[in-house]
Amino acid sequence: MLDQVKHIILVLSGKGGVGKSTISTQLALSLKDLDYKVGLLDIDLCGPSVPYLLQLEGSEIHQCPEGWVPVYTDKDQKLAVMSIGFLLKNRNDAVIWRGPKKTAMIKQFLDDVYWQDLDYLIIDTPPGTSDEHISVMENLKTVKCDGAVIVTTPQEMAIEDVRKEITFCKKTGIPVLGIIENMSGFVCPTCSECTNIFSSGGGQALAELTEVPFLGTLPLDRRMGETLGKSYIKEIPDSPAAIELKKIIEKLTSKVS
Repeated sequence: MLDQVKHIILVLSGKGGVGKSTISTQLALSLKDLDYKVGLLDIDLCGPSVPYLLQLEGSEIHQCPEGWVPVYTDKDQKLAVMSIGFLLKNRNDAVIWRGPKKTAMIKQFLDDVYWQDLDYLIIDTPPGTSDEHISVMENLKTVKCDGAVIVTTPQEMAIEDVRKEITFCKKTGIPVLGIIENMSGFVCPTCSECTNIFSSGGGQALAELTEVPFLGTLPLDRRMGETLGKSYIKEIPDSPAAIELKKIIEKLTSKVS
C-alpha cells in the first residue's frame, strides 16, 4: 500500500558488508528527527539486520483490515518499520527459500503493509542484483520511485561491484540519486584525525566516470555502532561522520523534493 507514500528511496550496494543497512537506518532516523513521517522496509530477506540496528528485536507484527501493521519506534508513530526479522522466532533462524518464495514475500511487503501517509519510505535491499531487486522494480512500476542511493567502500573490489549496480539501475530505469562512499578513513576518537585505512576517493571517481551524483564520504566511527536505535546525528552531532551525514541528507531531500 504505497499510494500514500510521497517519496520512495532504495538503498543499494554491490556487495555485503559496506554498511548499507546502517546507512538505511540512520537515514530513516535522521529524517524522522527532521519531523518527517518515515517508513523503513528491510527486504534483505537472508540477512535482516534492521530490527537489531533499531533495537526492535522481539517485536510482533499484527494484522488490521487494511493489511500488516508495521512496528513503530515511537509513540508518535513517526518511524514505521517492517522486516522479515519480525517474522522469525529468533535472530539465529535462517531464511532458506528459493527465488519464487522470496519474490512472493517482497510483493507482500510492498502491497500489504499499511504504511498510511508517509513522507519517505526507505527500502533497504540485499546486496547485489538478484531476484529480490527485480521483484522490487516490478512492484514499484505503478508508483513513483524517486531513485536509488548506492553505498560503497573505497576498496577497488567494492567499486567494481558498484559499477555493476549502476548498470542495473540504468537498465531497469531507476534514477541514481547518488553514491555514498562509506568507511572512507577512520576518525580517531581522541584527536579526531582521519586515517585512510582502505584508501579514499574511489566512490567520487566512480561517480564522475559513470556521470551520477556523488553524495559524500562517511568516515568510520565506532560510536555509530554504539548508537543502536538512536540517531547518530542527534547523539554525536559534532563528529566528522555526523556532519557529513547531515550534508548527505540535505542533498537527498533537496533532490527528491
